[in-house]
Amino acid sequence: MLMNTLPDITSELKAETSSPLQWVGMEEIAVPISVRLSSKKLQTIPAKANVFVSLDTPDAKGIHMSRLHKTINKLAELECNKDNVEHLLNSLIESQLGISHQSKIELTFDLILNKPALLSDESGYQSYPVTLKAEKSDQGLNCQFSITIPYSSTCPCSASLARQLYASAIDEEFPGLAIDKATLMQWVQSQSGSIATPHSQRSYAYLHFALGNNDWPDLSWFIFELEKAIGTPVQTAVKRSDEQAFAKLNAENLMFCEDAARRIKSALEQASFVNDYWFKVEHQESLHAHNAVVIDQKQK
Repeated sequence: MLMNTLPDITSELKAETSSPLQWVGMEEIAVPISVRLSSKKLQTIPAKANVFVSLDTPDAKGIHMSRLHKTINKLAELECNKDNVEHLLNSLIESQLGISHQSKIELTFDLILNKPALLSDESGYQSYPVTLKAEKSDQGLNCQFSITIPYSSTCPCSASLARQLYASAIDEEFPGLAIDKATLMQWVQSQSGSIATPHSQRSYAYLHFALGNNDWPDLSWFIFELEKAIGTPVQTAVKRSDEQAFAKLNAENLMFCEDAARRIKSALEQASFVNDYWFKVEHQESLHAHNAVVIDQKQK
């Protein structure tokens, strides 16, 4: 006669070797999450979740994996904010019926933000890779975010060398003591006036900042604030007027990777909700086959 009760090996058997384990769980769980933007609208986006609990009872055979999955699925019905994530972390611990005392989740997703062009009425969407890590222990809640921000950078040294070539070309083209303004303007705008251009490159800031138990920032607002601090955010849909404005913006913000790093560092230092940070600035050189890099962190 078949038994109606299915076996529960996790609960019924003891561990072969008695020992606690720091983290046990699952990775790459697909789940939709909803993030509130500066516009107050909720953006629902696909995410991948890693979810873990500690296994603190030494002789417990294992954790109840299905309970983790069931709990993380609740994110599909909730706004992804500090209060709901902390409640979810508590639920993960409670789901294990006393064998776990710590929990953590990692959410990886792309935040999609609408960005207006610099001058025209064009706009487009840009994605920003984001990772949220939240951990609950006896010491309380700890949260941290990682964000990748692309931007443009134009080398100050290259710009200086280009200006010198322009000066030499003007001196050679107009050897007299006086230059007719109209003639000079015509020459500058002609093919002959294309003497040299500074080298620019797609650049990236990889930011990791810890909040502890502080309130979470509006991510869309903070990303735009960091772009404002850097000065040369990449664009989406543009017209020629926007492209020209972008060239002007780069000329006004000539920067080595050290300059960009100091701008980012200042913005992070001024953010009251940031307890700690680490970042890497990477200028993917167009002159060289290597990258120029700065790595820095908050000084304790």
